[in-house]
Amino acid sequence: MSQGEEEKIHQLLQQHVPPAAIEYCWDLWKTHRFVFKTKKARQTKVGDFTFRPGRRQQITINHNLHPFIFLTTYIHEVAHLKVHALHGSRVLAHGEHWKKMFQELMEPMLNSSIYPPTLLSVLKKHMADPKASSYSDSELTAAFRKHDEKATRAIFLSQLPEGSLFGLQGKWYKKGKTRRTRALCVELRSKRNYLVPLDIEVSSAQLALL
Repeated sequence: MSQGEEEKIHQLLQQHVPPAAIEYCWDLWKTHRFVFKTKKARQTKVGDFTFRPGRRQQITINHNLHPFIFLTTYIHEVAHLKVHALHGSRVLAHGEHWKKMFQELMEPMLNSSIYPPTLLSVLKKHMADPKASSYSDSELTAAFRKHDEKATRAIFLSQLPEGSLFGLQGKWYKKGKTRRTRALCVELRSKRNYLVPLDIEVSSAQLALL
């Protein structure tokens, strides 16, 4: 492990997580020494954990996330890494082992030196039974977005009522039934059905009448 890589990781954390959380995140990285990268904004996810036999474990997170969301996502993915190290692929990705690990790792961060009080109270409620995606918790999603100026201008699939039309990557879709963290949507031209993540940003939405 080169000193250059260590410096790069520390700089990434300085750029992306709240100042009071930097050393905690740095200690997690030093303990596990995973490959850590930021990625361009992805339509289907904000972060991921990857394990391949014979290679170092890897975590990637979208570079454009607000520091509060980046931090929560980082710890979410480290929880996956730690569970995999203990249990391999024998347990559910977002099952009880992951929930317990995520809660354990988040506990030192759940204070007002990291998150503002209005967000902290909602986040604590969410962490009592964390979901596979923070964005599947509408109350937490709204709390995050109040602190993210960019997100307040964006439209997300989770905000649209069933039956709404929306644009995504140059195509038009109609939103159908919600299934946990995704919605069953039909692409209007091909009539094919797709499960689209609720946390995805959409364009040119035409709302259905409620």
